[in-house]
Amino acid sequence: MFKKVLIANRGEIACRIIRACRELGVKTVAIHSEADKENMHVKLADQSICVGPASSSESYLNIPSIIAAAEISGADAIHPGYGFLAENTYFAEVCEACGIKFIGPKKESIERMGDKIAAIELMKKAGVPVVPGSGGPVNADDPKVAALAKKIGYPVIIKATAGGGGKGMRIVVSEETLKNSIIMAQEEAKRAFGNPDVYMEKYVEEPHHIEFQILGDAYGKTCYLPERDCSIQRRHQKLVEESPSPFVDDVLRKKMGKAAKNAAAAVNYITVGTVEFLVDKKKNFYFMEMNTRIQVEHPVTEMITGIDLVKEQIKLAAGEKLSFDSEKIKILGHAIECRINAEDPDKDFIPSPGTIGRLYLPGGPGIRLDSHVYSGYTIPPFYDSLIAKIIAQGADREEAIMRMQRALKEVEIEGIKNTSTLHYKIMANEKFRKGGVSTDFLPKYIFGR
Repeated sequence: MFKKVLIANRGEIACRIIRACRELGVKTVAIHSEADKENMHVKLADQSICVGPASSSESYLNIPSIIAAAEISGADAIHPGYGFLAENTYFAEVCEACGIKFIGPKKESIERMGDKIAAIELMKKAGVPVVPGSGGPVNADDPKVAALAKKIGYPVIIKATAGGGGKGMRIVVSEETLKNSIIMAQEEAKRAFGNPDVYMEKYVEEPHHIEFQILGDAYGKTCYLPERDCSIQRRHQKLVEESPSPFVDDVLRKKMGKAAKNAAAAVNYITVGTVEFLVDKKKNFYFMEMNTRIQVEHPVTEMITGIDLVKEQIKLAAGEKLSFDSEKIKILGHAIECRINAEDPDKDFIPSPGTIGRLYLPGGPGIRLDSHVYSGYTIPPFYDSLIAKIIAQGADREEAIMRMQRALKEVEIEGIKNTSTLHYKIMANEKFRKGGVSTDFLPKYIFGR
């Protein structure tokens, strides 16, 4: 096991990693920007080091400064959390070259799954269903693109080959808007990821976003855990996640779980990752992407399996063997996670940084809270707006929803706008309570667009 882990991240996920390390008897080092010196993860860690100014590019993305912090502090491993450098092949390579363990998969796995086009081709070879598409980058000036889109069948979607989170994506419903949509997607992809390449595939209408947590050890063993339903989104970014999915039955779960295992085995995957699928109304499923890191929504899986995924991730990176099998995992009730963001949902989710005044975050039976904020804390405008995750567990889905409603009703966050009231509306919505909603739920049933 590692002696000291540096956390190359901030906020709630950094706090989560610190707590896991503490339970494993591992010391921690928190890095922070000048804007984050009062962040909770800095207070929780055994040691903290400032790695640069407020800008992410000069701090949390500053590889030389992070490596220097690890060497100065004597850390023998780095946990990247999610976002920032978590799926950066070069960072994983630099860690390895410096003799510091990267708590994640091998750089080759990150590289192979980070390029969406290459990943799709790899999945085809592994027998994992994929959405019909271009099979390579498309260009707006190529006269063959319009014919290809017609062959695939409108609507189609343009996607960035690198990155995710809804960046570099455009839905195209007709040939008239195809060329301009490709150009716009390319420009956004270049700004977000430094790579303008985009590809085209069939747009699955009214899809369900279903993902499987996978784990692999260095000895060739891989397993999957019960699925998460992440269909409630805004601008392709998740807001609510639950497990198990009310849309997935036992037969589909086994089929998709096997496909997820095949996807992981195709890249010799080690540690924790997630294979994401789109599922249509007829329960046909298609590989979408693989995230080679811990996910924001990992707590719902922890709640219904009793498995600490962050601790497992650290243990697997340290060379320990996977100690359980997919077939023996029991589903313990139902869990739902609501992401509380410092945003104004009534103004198109505009960020709402500022100083928190009175703060009350809920607890009680079946409620878990992952957060890094406190009364008097100033939310900086430079980073992701996530400030808390409320997770509710119940004996069944109905109890989980009722517990989440109770918890959301208790939330008090003065000084900033936040999404807790929106989540309450979602929990109270009749369509949501029936289960099995698709990714168009929010605009259609909450905002009425």
